[in-house]
Amino acid sequence: MKIKLLGKNLNDIRPILARYGMEECAGDGAELVVAHGGDGALLGAQRDYPHLPKLPLRDAATAPTCPEHTAEKIIGAFRRGELPLCHAPVLEAVCRDEVIRGINDLVIHSLEYVSALRYRVSIDGELYAREVVGDGLCFSGVHGSSAYYRSITRGIFKVGVGLAFSNSTEVVDHLVLPETSVVTVEILRGPGVVMADNDPRKILLDVGEKVTFRQTAETAEIWNLDGFMCSACRTLRHRRN
Repeated sequence: MKIKLLGKNLNDIRPILARYGMEECAGDGAELVVAHGGDGALLGAQRDYPHLPKLPLRDAATAPTCPEHTAEKIIGAFRRGELPLCHAPVLEAVCRDEVIRGINDLVIHSLEYVSALRYRVSIDGELYAREVVGDGLCFSGVHGSSAYYRSITRGIFKVGVGLAFSNSTEVVDHLVLPETSVVTVEILRGPGVVMADNDPRKILLDVGEKVTFRQTAETAEIWNLDGFMCSACRTLRHRRN
């Protein structure tokens, strides 16, 4: 099997991959991306190779794993056809002719950290909030509900898309919306910035500009995503830290 191998400490897993007949591919022709590292490695792999399936592996040198999720066990189970395939929704933000995508969350934030952002929010063409003052907002997919969305709301969701307001001065309800929802944000006082996952690219926003958020019809194919997010592995990482 031809693979694209990404991440750090790759020599730790190359012998395992070779034993299971997985051959690195320098150019075109890869059938799979193996992302070795943490959450950021998986997000970066999806950004750089959006149309290839991913097999994420935790880097045991920096993030210890439970006995069920060692690289040896995960790679072996994958080659035996025992791992589930997850289709994680891809989110999209559009402003002017610029588009930015992610699978965790899309975030609008004030560009000037000492100044609040003012913005207006509409959902499916209906006004939801005439003016919100705060740091910004988070548009999250199901996979990203356990990331920035949870840090704002202290909750997660299993279906739909989430809309969370960060440090708003008004009482604004956080929302879980149908996955078909389209959220439009108009900047009333800025400047602001739109970000996706850990993408270094950003869209800068001026006063009067609008950003549209939606869940696309595309998905990211990720093998064993639940195992990669294992709570027992997470506990071990926290203990090390």
